[in-house]
Amino acid sequence: MNKIGIIGLGYVGLPLARLLASKYPVIGYDINKNRIDELNNGIDSTLEVSETLLKSVLNKNLVDGIGLKCSHIISDLIDCNIYIITVPTPVDENNNPDLNSLLSASKSIGPLLKREDIVIYESTVYPGATEERCVPELEKSSGLKFNKDFYVGYSPERINPGDKLHTIDKIIKVTSGSTEKAAQKINNLYDSVISAGTHLAPSIKVAEAAKVIENSQRDINIAFINELAKIFSIMDIDTNAVLDASNTKWNFLPFKPGLVGGHCIGVDPYYLANKSIELGYYPEIILAGRKVNDSMGNFIASEVIRLMINKDIEIKNSKILILGFTFKENCPDIRNSKVIDIIENLKAAKICIQISDPIVSPHEVQESTGIELTKIENLKPSNILVLAVAHAQFKDLEKSAIKKLIKDGGTIYDLKNIYKKEYFIEDNIRHWKL
Repeated sequence: MNKIGIIGLGYVGLPLARLLASKYPVIGYDINKNRIDELNNGIDSTLEVSETLLKSVLNKNLVDGIGLKCSHIISDLIDCNIYIITVPTPVDENNNPDLNSLLSASKSIGPLLKREDIVIYESTVYPGATEERCVPELEKSSGLKFNKDFYVGYSPERINPGDKLHTIDKIIKVTSGSTEKAAQKINNLYDSVISAGTHLAPSIKVAEAAKVIENSQRDINIAFINELAKIFSIMDIDTNAVLDASNTKWNFLPFKPGLVGGHCIGVDPYYLANKSIELGYYPEIILAGRKVNDSMGNFIASEVIRLMINKDIEIKNSKILILGFTFKENCPDIRNSKVIDIIENLKAAKICIQISDPIVSPHEVQESTGIELTKIENLKPSNILVLAVAHAQFKDLEKSAIKKLIKDGGTIYDLKNIYKKEYFIEDNIRHWKL
């Protein structure tokens, strides 16, 4: 029977470990001991796996053959024959791929590998990275030979943090392997738990490329809409009204303007672009899309300041409220959140800012960014309220609660188009949307 080791228990690794543990013995490993302690108590701070679902598979001793054991001790994975690596693959300050965690994970499991073992990578990489960078690390740390003693595969993660509809089992899984036999075994493993089914790619490189272009395509499409939002702002045209009209055509793609952050769409295109440049081709469209989307925080801050000038609001030492700090709605992940770009640009103009986000740890935000969050009940009313993230808690706010946050004659800058423009007309509150 397969015994599976999952390396990395974050937004990707934990849902996968929980799903596989419903049919197989699974050891989930993470270097963060506090994370392991929480998981063993049925608590997932990423909010991806409910306490009920997590506790249903937790089996600290795996006494009945299947279930999930979580550990921060790498040697606990010694009896596994399949290893799945789901660690982060970010970019550095220059937007170059940072494979340090991936290579470190490869190095750590090398000494555990035995003949016929399989290592599967799920982390987003550029095409070729698995075989060019990870396999040599496995060979070096294990003393074994690739495709003779052990095998590898690549099955790109498609987790959408915060999405309770498109869960891991309901999304088709792309699979691949370093040999035909390994590829079939990997495909069978995922097919046994993914109700949506699998797609067996002809090679690892194809699977890697498929993953990286999924998010690059989305990034480019959003960049086009963001550029339209900038143009229509100059023309004083409602972007969302234009999109509603265009969407009446059957083949129009319904993308919306907004901030593009997080660990996938705002990062993955750089992996493909970096490799492309290394091979001598400059990817103009991919990098142009990244440039537009990375500029949106500055654009939004400039629009807010322009709005204040038009309303004769003194800029220096004025106060603005920002609701939402995470990179997307209903998800506590703050990695690469572009809300911080808005904050930094407004602070540069000497504007005082209050920020509130009910689903993220204030301690985590303070520790990683130096930014202080305020509970929504402690916010003081301001002339401008920027609704940056469409958390369910913000959507559910009563009008009376929203009005307490805005001074009479103030403006809601609704980046996510949550509220209808007409909603506040009788309250002398202006509604502006991206």
